[in-house]
Amino acid sequence: MTYRLFIFDFDGTLADSFPFFSRVFNQIADEYGFKRIDPELAHTYRHLTPQQMMREVAMPTWKLPAIAKRFIGLMNQNAAGISLFDGVDEMLVELAHKGAVLAIVSSNSEQNVRQILGEANARHFSQFECGMSMFGKASRIRKVMKAAAIPGREVICIGDQVTDLEAAHKEQVAFGAVTWGYGAIESMRPHLPAQEFDTVASIARAAA
Repeated sequence: MTYRLFIFDFDGTLADSFPFFSRVFNQIADEYGFKRIDPELAHTYRHLTPQQMMREVAMPTWKLPAIAKRFIGLMNQNAAGISLFDGVDEMLVELAHKGAVLAIVSSNSEQNVRQILGEANARHFSQFECGMSMFGKASRIRKVMKAAAIPGREVICIGDQVTDLEAAHKEQVAFGAVTWGYGAIESMRPHLPAQEFDTVASIARAAA
């Protein structure tokens, strides 16, 4: 199956920000009163859904907006040290050359997304829907599809967490799960993603 509209998550999908997340997690935990994690065991949390992770560290749901804002602010201060995954530049160029329409739907801020992408990569994207809750992506996916005027059967959402997959399924569009992000691929397989991407380069092969 090939697609014309590619809707990307950002952190863990295009941007290799998990090491930064691991570094600042305990700082934010101390500030907002939830449990610290052992940095050496941070990778084990990739097998949990965001909801499970929140329960594991006793993070109250009502604090999530403030915690997300703090994380985004710290990332803004450290954006220069966060890179894209290897091959993202070339993959975006190939998709653009194939005529694919590209968009980003991310709970991160548009400022952070653009800064880490860089000006050349940002030009490939026609829409940036940023700054929503990680649990509120479905409505933004719908907004992107409406603006692009591309039917759902020609749309794929690409991400690294179960919440991304659930949002895509809610809007009845295909989901492509990447194997290198925050969420382990094993956590997404039970939810039946339409495709799995083992390499960044393989994403471009899904374009019509």
